[in-house]
Amino acid sequence: MKQDQFLDVASLDDARTRWRAALDLSVRATEHVALAEAHGRILAADVIAPGDVPAFDRSNVDGFAVHAVDTFGASERAPAALRLDGPAIDAGMDPAGTLEPGTARVLATGGVLPRGADAVVMVEDTDANATHVRIMKPVAPGGRISHAGSDVARGEIVLRAGTRLTARETGTLAACGIAQVPCVRRPRVAVLSTGNEIVAPGTPLAPGLVHDANATLLADTLRELGAEPHMLGIARDDVAELESALDEARAFDATILSGGTSKGGGDLSYRVLETRAQIIVHGVALKPGKPLCLAAWNRKPVVVLPGFPTSAIFTFHAVVAPVLREMLGQRERAGAQIQAQLPRHVASEQGRREFNLVNLVRGRSGWLAFPLGKGSGSITTFARADGFFDIPADVEYVEAGHVVEVTLLGRDVRPADLVVIGSHCPGVDRILSHLARAGLDAKVLAVGSRGGIDAAAEDACDVAPIHLFDPASDTWNAPFAPEGVRVLSGYMREQGLAFRAADRALYAQAPVDDALRAALGDHTRRVANRNRASGTFLALERFVAPGPLPPGWTTAYRSHTAVASAIAQGRADYGICIAQAASAAGLAWLPWREERLDFLVPAERWDSPAVAAFRAALAEPSVRAALAAIGMAP
Repeated sequence: MKQDQFLDVASLDDARTRWRAALDLSVRATEHVALAEAHGRILAADVIAPGDVPAFDRSNVDGFAVHAVDTFGASERAPAALRLDGPAIDAGMDPAGTLEPGTARVLATGGVLPRGADAVVMVEDTDANATHVRIMKPVAPGGRISHAGSDVARGEIVLRAGTRLTARETGTLAACGIAQVPCVRRPRVAVLSTGNEIVAPGTPLAPGLVHDANATLLADTLRELGAEPHMLGIARDDVAELESALDEARAFDATILSGGTSKGGGDLSYRVLETRAQIIVHGVALKPGKPLCLAAWNRKPVVVLPGFPTSAIFTFHAVVAPVLREMLGQRERAGAQIQAQLPRHVASEQGRREFNLVNLVRGRSGWLAFPLGKGSGSITTFARADGFFDIPADVEYVEAGHVVEVTLLGRDVRPADLVVIGSHCPGVDRILSHLARAGLDAKVLAVGSRGGIDAAAEDACDVAPIHLFDPASDTWNAPFAPEGVRVLSGYMREQGLAFRAADRALYAQAPVDDALRAALGDHTRRVANRNRASGTFLALERFVAPGPLPPGWTTAYRSHTAVASAIAQGRADYGICIAQAASAAGLAWLPWREERLDFLVPAERWDSPAVAAFRAALAEPSVRAALAAIGMAP
């Protein structure tokens, strides 16, 4: 296969500048939209209030319209007696007439204040009969009244051009009586996915195929931005098919393709595109997102995003979103940033500016940023991240403890009610599902038992699941608790050797310890291993003989279910996981050892509401039953 190389890789800033210079970024035309259809749209012009809001002086309470001076000095012992003059004024009524001094009128909440009155006395502060009302408490002029124009005055700018209309803004427009809203026409954006391996969601997957996540991800991101996506479907790696799709895309304000940006012989998107458009940049010194291709036709933006979801969405936000915002008349706003400390080192590729997604948790001395590190192919990485930090192109290594600027993916970070950092276990998932039904929000970082110990020591979590055995004391977990950390008793679970049923003869004819040693020493078989900080890795490590590492040893799976999936799909041949994960994947499983999973809790958090709720859930009979159903026992 022909394999070209990136010969002209641009910096991110240079790529943005060159692309923008080739585009018409003028604000799209104005169109008037019915208020009922305006939510989410961008205002094209300032909105001027056509009248006062409220349009009249109105009462804020049920009571009596009065001249305030007539109530001065009133008290329960010496009430002010006023004659009732005229019918009660309900909301929506014309009060007609003038209120004379020494008189009062019954007035409902929202009712129009009659001419002459300058205050309202609450009904609770009065005693009335058919002809008179006695006032027990004085009221100041203007008391209990909303004056005309006190909310919005006629001629005032209510909302400014460039404002995105949320429920707050549309409610304001409705209160002003505005039924038609001047909005920027939404940029119409063609969205096309490319590649022989891409199929629509809902389509059964054959080997090598993947569901098209990018189309949905990009379309909904465009809607959130204020643009109008038009789905062109999936184009195969076929020149005629791509040419037809690109010709259709010419009618739109912008075009986004995903996939086919690399220099491999099978990546046709940019090759077909260069016959129809001006290629501005192909290759950006960015990670993720190096293969980004930026082009233009008739001064309209055309972009080919990388196929991996995280790469696609990063490059979209970094390069494409600012262009669309300008077309919508919106100013580019820097994302909110906070400072956070890295709890572990992060390596980077020199020569490329690298963006790293992180989860943020509160530590003893401020925010901690835990890198997610799942790679550009992970769709869940971006969805679960709180923010990202970037590493300059000339930096190869960021030390643990370094403070970085994290750009938030939302405008702020709301700390989770409960932070769980440590070993992965489906039993913990059951406990957290129980808590979620009670309204408690949890953030989970599966970093292994060792990582959980470090997090508990740093006061970076509420609960740290661990399963480590100390041979010296013949005890699980407690010997590993750092100072200032308590141990919450958990449950027993059984780990075992998982493999495909067709391979039973390879593993089931010997004690599991012997079968493991034989498998780890056989370099024709591949192990599905866990991350180095996990208790499973540490337990399995003692079976590895000196010499070359077993095939698959350095590939770290983050959970029991991931180990089972790798074996079921043939990416590995055997591994250690719990029975529930093996059963769900349709694998054979042999019990290996019972182990205890307990929870480390920073002592100062033991009685916090979140930890108290976790402890109560762990003791809840329905939760215990759910744990027992998947092989977890007290």
